[in-house]
Amino acid sequence: MGKTLAGLARSRGTLADLLSGRSNGIGLIRLALALAVVASHAKPLGFGASDLGHHLFGGQTNVGTMAVFGFFVLSGLLITRSARRASLGRYLWHRGLRIFPALWVCLLVTALLVAPLVALRENGTVSGFFDNPWERGGPLAYAQANWWTGVRQYGIDGLLVDTTPWGRKVGYSVFNGALWSLKYEMLCYLAVALLAVTAVLRQARRFVVALTLALYAAVALSWWSSGRWSGPAEKIGGSVELPLLGSASFHWLLYLGFLFALGASFDLYRDRVPVNDLLGLGSAAVLVLSLLLGGFAVLGLPAYAYLLIWLSVRMPRRLHAVGRRNDYSYGIYIYGFIGQQVMASLGWSRWGLGPFVLLSVAVAWAAAFLSWKLVERPALRLKDWTPALLIRPPVPTVAPRAAAGGHRDPGGRSGVVAQRPGPAVDAPTDELPRLGAGR
Repeated sequence: MGKTLAGLARSRGTLADLLSGRSNGIGLIRLALALAVVASHAKPLGFGASDLGHHLFGGQTNVGTMAVFGFFVLSGLLITRSARRASLGRYLWHRGLRIFPALWVCLLVTALLVAPLVALRENGTVSGFFDNPWERGGPLAYAQANWWTGVRQYGIDGLLVDTTPWGRKVGYSVFNGALWSLKYEMLCYLAVALLAVTAVLRQARRFVVALTLALYAAVALSWWSSGRWSGPAEKIGGSVELPLLGSASFHWLLYLGFLFALGASFDLYRDRVPVNDLLGLGSAAVLVLSLLLGGFAVLGLPAYAYLLIWLSVRMPRRLHAVGRRNDYSYGIYIYGFIGQQVMASLGWSRWGLGPFVLLSVAVAWAAAFLSWKLVERPALRLKDWTPALLIRPPVPTVAPRAAAGGHRDPGGRSGVVAQRPGPAVDAPTDELPRLGAGR
């Protein structure tokens, strides 16, 4: 027993040692998180019930929300690394390629293909569906309103209100509620860009840690104000209206911002973050106990963040290949809700929760496969593209004149002996291998 504990307590190294290349389990974890969102949504969308895990976790959270939390931890780690190794323009280009093409196609597929088919089934005709497409509630207005990741129009033409459990529950049309978190991720991307352009990421990384601690203190204060150990933390009221993104809740800005900042801190201090099996297993225990007994906001969230990082490097190596070449997680996330709403309107939930979850996963996976092959992967091939106007022509080099007494080559020309170039004095010392694009 003592030897076992000693082995677990022994450090395996640091994140800098073990998370320095593409051989890691982040792809598998992101895939599992995306599938968890689909499974969690099956209950409310198919049956009008609470999300998976809501009652088991004492109302503190649910499986779907935990999956979103996990995405933000991993994004904080990966996106911060991306910002440190790329110029500002290249960083923004990479982020845009990863988020926008698939989102825009998803919005157009929803507005121009899915919604008309739903209208045909509900109304028996599509007559009049495209009469005023740009007006509020119209199909093209839906695409335009949600173009920049902020969901400012959830429904189209009043569809799916009376034919789905979720529509009857909320009383309005909803096609893709899963997109709600994208604007918060976009805000985190922009915050990292600001930290990169102001050199904070390279020269003042303590600021990120201080920000993380301040956000954690606010989360703890919110939980403390609830006045109870178990049960949900106090909901933070209020929101701010942002250009293009719409309304952003202070509650989600705090919680998702904290988890993203925590992931960023892991990356910035990767050379000091230990990868320890005892810490990993202890984090899992703390997470489970906080979910079942209470204190998830103050104890479970940090434990969950470390657990994800630990799993990404300690899971069996044969699992590291998942998601390395084909990353379906984003497609599953953005298409899962639509598929479930359509299936619920068709009454496919009548076969029970288990079959509905399996059907939901199958439909989301098929849509994600097409999204990756036809949209996401072709878009990512443009990550190294540079507009012709920004390409600098090569500067011609002129051979120096030979000094007096210089060497003469066999052709009789004076010259100097060529020297092998040594390492550049200002060569970057913090370049890191690619870990892959964020979600």
